[in-house]
Amino acid sequence: MTSTSTTTIAAEVADFVPGFSEAVGSKLSAVFDGEQRDLREGGVPDGVVSVGDTLPAATVFDAQGQAHDLAALLGERPAVLVFYRGAWCPFCNITLAHYQRTLAPALAERGVALIAISPQTPDGTAAAVEKGELGYTVVSDPGNALAHELGIVTAPSAAAQEAHIELGFAVKDSNADDTPAIPFPSVIVLDSSRTVAFADIKVDYTERTETSEILEAVDGL
Repeated sequence: MTSTSTTTIAAEVADFVPGFSEAVGSKLSAVFDGEQRDLREGGVPDGVVSVGDTLPAATVFDAQGQAHDLAALLGERPAVLVFYRGAWCPFCNITLAHYQRTLAPALAERGVALIAISPQTPDGTAAAVEKGELGYTVVSDPGNALAHELGIVTAPSAAAQEAHIELGFAVKDSNADDTPAIPFPSVIVLDSSRTVAFADIKVDYTERTETSEILEAVDGL
């Protein structure tokens, strides 16, 4: 089996944060720190997807705007679904690129699908692919239709949205439905019958599921 890097997502994030905080300034850093604190205190909401659930039917869109039945993309094989906020989120870009290096090759060896999903427009999906030089499947879930079914939809705080605008963008402009709704960063492992075998929902978007945890779940199928 392909060995994975010893560098974790957490370590990459820890390296990134000081420079990011310096770049955005102390005022906006305090806004984002407060948002993360509130998310952690709020915890994982009730009703989120859990082990034993069956993945709902869904239509997703690729970077060219082509519609796909998610079940057809998965086929009759196990799969890992990665829900991310968008190409505008640096923590998502770190994670998706990390998975390209460490997770995608290991899953390919195991015959397991890897699909990343966000509520972005197809252009946003294309941007995520380009930024991370991603070779695995990346699709859009317009209006968070699937994410709503899984109970993992949230939105940036009002203060965070104002901070984003101050930085020159608005989340809703990246989304297919023109709202700021986004999924909690989540990883779901499915068996070949599309039954959930592992679900990890991160309420604090600076925290992500490590490759080693995902592969342990996959190898337990």
